[in-house]
Amino acid sequence: MPHVMEILGMTRVVVKDGKVVEVGEPQLQWCPLFEKARGVKQITSEEVRKNMEFRIRDFGLFTAQRKLEMDVFVGFGASEVMMTGLSRGLLDATVTVCDGAGTVITANPKLVQGMGARISGLVETEPIPEVIAGIEQRNGIVLDPQHAGIDPVKGVKKAAQMGHRKIAVSVIDAMTASRIRELESAHNLDIYIIAAHTTGLSRENTCELLKHVDIVTACASKNLRELIKPIAQVGTAVPLFAITQKGKELLLERAKEVESPLLVNTMPLPVLPEKKQPRELR
Repeated sequence: MPHVMEILGMTRVVVKDGKVVEVGEPQLQWCPLFEKARGVKQITSEEVRKNMEFRIRDFGLFTAQRKLEMDVFVGFGASEVMMTGLSRGLLDATVTVCDGAGTVITANPKLVQGMGARISGLVETEPIPEVIAGIEQRNGIVLDPQHAGIDPVKGVKKAAQMGHRKIAVSVIDAMTASRIRELESAHNLDIYIIAAHTTGLSRENTCELLKHVDIVTACASKNLRELIKPIAQVGTAVPLFAITQKGKELLLERAKEVESPLLVNTMPLPVLPEKKQPRELR
């Protein structure tokens, strides 16, 4: 089974044996994050291929050489927020995904950042023994080491069985978020749901997702920008929104660790300057 990830404008990329074997058509023309980070002025299939090859070279994505400890990539990303939540005691554990391993449960802040800092929408992956061993050495639990399956619901169940109560979990769809909320009430847990990879979500799915999440990344979602009523926002180009009070507290806890100067202000949200949004929104 190959590895499949959606990156840079929802472009489907297939990697096998450390090589890019297939690149789809980008769904976006421009992303402010990638122009800032990598100088990409227009997203094309060739730019996507180059970016994936860079990730394979730079930190071993989809290979046995995968780096599992990495520096902060953006001030306010999902993995950065979870890392801070763990290190400051707001969270007991996180349930996220990693290439070469699938769903992973951990209480190690450095590991959650290393796994998540620079991956995009992981669609499917296959087990890489060296990656799984590296995660386990860093106090991570791989949910399905045989198949590297991706299942946030089972991940939360496992985290609860391990005795964790305050759990952050990343999701990409409303159905998964809803099932996790059911688990939360059934097992008396305190779950922080963070939604990512939201580009292209239907209006109906977006409405449903917003009923269940605490924090959501805007990505290039047109529907999300139109429907969201956040109580806190970080960033203006590809923002992170807090929907609930505990989501807001997690974002503000992260703000304490951001080294850049911060402006904290009150105003109607969301704030979305037109020139800074990804193009075209989907």
